[in-house]
Amino acid sequence: MAERLGNIADNAALSFGGRVTRRDTIHLTLAFLGNVPEARLRDLSIAAAKVGGEPFAINVDQLGFWSHNHLLWAGCQAPSAPLEVLSSQLRQALARAGFRVGGEGRNFVPHVTLVRRVPEATGPSEYRPLPSIESLTWRNERFVLVRSTLTEPGSSYRIIDEFPLTAGFSA
Repeated sequence: MAERLGNIADNAALSFGGRVTRRDTIHLTLAFLGNVPEARLRDLSIAAAKVGGEPFAINVDQLGFWSHNHLLWAGCQAPSAPLEVLSSQLRQALARAGFRVGGEGRNFVPHVTLVRRVPEATGPSEYRPLPSIESLTWRNERFVLVRSTLTEPGSSYRIIDEFPLTAGFSA
C-alpha cells in the first residue's frame, strides 16, 4: 500500500510541487495528540487498549488538497463506518484519560498525507484540478500508538504500542 501511495505522491509532486511523504512514514492518523511527555506514554497505551473493533478495509479512492496548510492527501469518497467508530472511540478514550485530542469539534476526515508544502502558485486549483486515482483497498487489522519526532529529512516515527483489531470484538 505504501509503495502505491508513494507512487501517487511522486506523480502529484511532479505536477504540483512540494515535498513527498517518505514511504516509510505513510499512515492514517486516528487521533492527533501533539507533544506528549514521555512519562504519559503508558497512560496513552492504557487508554488505547480499551478501544477495539473488528478488522476492516477502506477504499482510498480520491485525492484532496487543503490550501490552508498546503497538504495534498489521499482519502475515501465514501465514509467507512468501522474506521469512524474506531476513531471516535479512541478520541473519547483519550479525552477521558485527560489527553487533549487535536481537531476537537471538527469532523474526522480520514486521509493520508502524500505531499507537504505544495506551493500556492503551482498547487491544485480550478485551472489545475487534482487527478483521479485508482481505488486502493487498505486492509486494517491493527492500530498503533506512534511517537513522532521532527528531524531534518522529515518526521521520524517510533511505534510505542500496537493494538489488534479482532473478529467478534464488542465494546
